[in-house]
Amino acid sequence: MILLSVGSSSSSQIAAIFSVTLLLFYFSEATLGSPCPINGLPIVRNISELPQDSYGIPGLTHMTVAGSVLHGMKEVEIWLQTFAPGAATPIHRHSCEEVFVVLKGSGTLYLDETHGSFPGKPVEFPIFANSTLHVPINDAHQVKNTGNEDLQVLVTISRPPIKIFTYGDWFMPHTAAKLKFPFFWDEQCFQGVKNTGNEDLQVLVTISRPPIKIFTYGDWFMPHTAAKLKFPFFWDEQCFQESQKDEL
Repeated sequence: MILLSVGSSSSSQIAAIFSVTLLLFYFSEATLGSPCPINGLPIVRNISELPQDSYGIPGLTHMTVAGSVLHGMKEVEIWLQTFAPGAATPIHRHSCEEVFVVLKGSGTLYLDETHGSFPGKPVEFPIFANSTLHVPINDAHQVKNTGNEDLQVLVTISRPPIKIFTYGDWFMPHTAAKLKFPFFWDEQCFQGVKNTGNEDLQVLVTISRPPIKIFTYGDWFMPHTAAKLKFPFFWDEQCFQESQKDEL
């Protein structure tokens, strides 16, 4: 249940303080022990304490060292990824530059350099410990552990969140590639206020400058241009309609 409060300026100040306190309490409770415990980017952190996941890619362990969702990064993201022998990324391309530093192990970078209507047969580049590699913007590529031990890389991308296209194979047309934007590894951390408990969540909410302009989305990946606009927005719009009818 959500309670909305509208009152005098003095009561509004009290409501604002109370609502902020409730929301801070909610977020501290909701994030405790979750895979999204970091809010902001501390100066020094123990990397072994950061959350990691495979995100559905067999043999992959991904860790966001500094990201847009968890830490509010605007210009770059940094990932630490470990690939078991035989593990690989999907064939994909994205609207950002990407730089890898290979920390240990060996593997292969497959890179499309033809720039035709589909990626085509990729060029193969061997990668190894202490090597670095750069993937140009929108070049289809794949990183695969072709060695016998874990391949660990430190990855930096520009301009998060990124727009990513994935391919079923190297001969899939660019027009058939699957688009995902915005792309977040930690998308489960990117959500609004939600009751994740087992009892009612009650909050007091204060907004400024009503009536407000509101955009609603079908999901987290709907483009902003496709969102549904409603203005003016009133919770009690049935009362507003009745008053307008009476005036007529």
